[in-house]
Amino acid sequence: MCVGRSGRTSRAAACLAALACSCSAQAADAPGGGAEQIFIDGAVYTEDAAQPWAEGFAVGGGKYLAVGSSAAMRELAGPNTRIVDLKGRMAMPGLIDDHVHAVDGALGELYDCIFASTSTPAQIRKILSQCVQKAPSGAWISGGYWASDFFKHHPIGSPRRWLDEISGERAMILRDDTGHNAWVNSAALRLAGVDSDTADPTGGRFEREAGGRKPNGLALEAAAEKIQAVVAVPTPEQYRKAVLYAQKLAHRFGIIGLKDADAAVPALAAYQSADHQGELELYVAACISTLAMQDKPDTVLNFDEIDKVRAAYRSNLVATDFVKIYLDGVPTSARTAAMLEPYLPDAAGKRVSGDLHVAPDVLAKDLAELDRRGYTVKMHAAGDRSIRVGLDAIANARRANPGSRLRHELAHAGFIAPEDLGRFAELNAVAEFSPVIWYPSPIIDAVIEAVGERAKHYWPMRSLLATHAPLAAGSDWPSVVPSMDPWGGIQAMVTRADPYHPSARTLWPEQAIGLADALRIYTLGGAAALRRETQTGSIVAGKSADFIVLDRNLFKTPDDQISRVQVQMTFFQGRKVYDRAAGE
Repeated sequence: MCVGRSGRTSRAAACLAALACSCSAQAADAPGGGAEQIFIDGAVYTEDAAQPWAEGFAVGGGKYLAVGSSAAMRELAGPNTRIVDLKGRMAMPGLIDDHVHAVDGALGELYDCIFASTSTPAQIRKILSQCVQKAPSGAWISGGYWASDFFKHHPIGSPRRWLDEISGERAMILRDDTGHNAWVNSAALRLAGVDSDTADPTGGRFEREAGGRKPNGLALEAAAEKIQAVVAVPTPEQYRKAVLYAQKLAHRFGIIGLKDADAAVPALAAYQSADHQGELELYVAACISTLAMQDKPDTVLNFDEIDKVRAAYRSNLVATDFVKIYLDGVPTSARTAAMLEPYLPDAAGKRVSGDLHVAPDVLAKDLAELDRRGYTVKMHAAGDRSIRVGLDAIANARRANPGSRLRHELAHAGFIAPEDLGRFAELNAVAEFSPVIWYPSPIIDAVIEAVGERAKHYWPMRSLLATHAPLAAGSDWPSVVPSMDPWGGIQAMVTRADPYHPSARTLWPEQAIGLADALRIYTLGGAAALRRETQTGSIVAGKSADFIVLDRNLFKTPDDQISRVQVQMTFFQGRKVYDRAAGE
């Protein structure tokens, strides 16, 4: 019988006892006649409503065989069973990052010229100069990340000429902290064919020098993509190294699954290759990029081409039934997120509301057809107008395909009109959050300066939880954040304060949520977002043994210290893939 931690047998414990007995027969088929591994004497947080806490669990064949008391787990041991004493440490399901540009972030750290978004012009100049000296002849200098409001706080007459002084004839492109906008030099503009006569592309613009038409080196949204398109693509070997590097980082932070939020074909190929070669130990959901297909707001996607990509790059651990669509930009000084009400006046006194990258009627057609073909769609929607348009498209898909249960996602769901809050639950649409913006920070300050007072009412997590809306969360690394570390974000969900720098400032503290809710979003919520909720996300007999061991019990840790947690070990499908003590 499985006995609860209090020693009293309950109906739930009786059910678990039955599970343990049935699993004993399964363990008997394992090498040596018992479970392969047994973990005991821990504080096991299961994410199972029937048994939230346990002392241990047994693992065999990469799955949990049973969960319960240490005594019950010992009964499943055979002569070759490895018994691990957790010594009171907390174990819990591995985390899932539902929005990360993992390969891009890894490529940046491995090969790009990176500086902190808080860097001053002098610091940026020093770092760029060093990168120029080290770069091979003729190579692009790419990197970032300058702050969204960098040029507001550091006026530079011509950002283009400023870079020219450092780069000479080397082409240079630097992304901002949102990843949506670029700062480039004259050589980059020349290679992209951009000059004074170049018109702004749909969905973007080239900033111009005062009193003329000459581009000043700042390219927003689609204009940045026009320049990015001529940057040399990394080699397959570089992509392979990036996948393995990103995986190593993920395991260090306790992440066992991720959704690559905008995966181009080279990244898809690298993920699949790593899986085929037995190197991938991570669940990957890859959102097929449609960025190159969205030339104009009235351009319907090429569904057959998307189908070809899905079929070509799916594998055991790489799911390709996902698509990314950008509905708008960002609500910073660029003022490119689509808002219901205008932004504050810009430097020229002009008030704008941002633009949609996809026309509402076209989005409705896109989403209905993608839903019919079995794709989960992640829509970048940073403004409240784009959120509404995205919800309208999901509603249309529900009418067109009444049998579909796919949970489409609205990414960066920060600004939501009050009348749209309840629609997420009604439509089974996922509100996907980015933790770095749940607390006062430079990026939040930039948003408030552009949007105004209503920007202080950002990310209504508690309100969405109250409606039972499905939720997920992701780092969005390398945009804004320096790493995919989820623990600071989890702390910020609970405190709505900066998890890294002590401060009395908070961002809409009434929308803070409890630790249990935050962990559920990062485990079961993430598993559902990857369409693997029956496989992972909780410590339950029959599920994949994907779990982490922590250096402290989060539920006995002060809220303002959650970000300090250290992952001691990460297990994926029963295999240890990270061990802090071993320096892995």
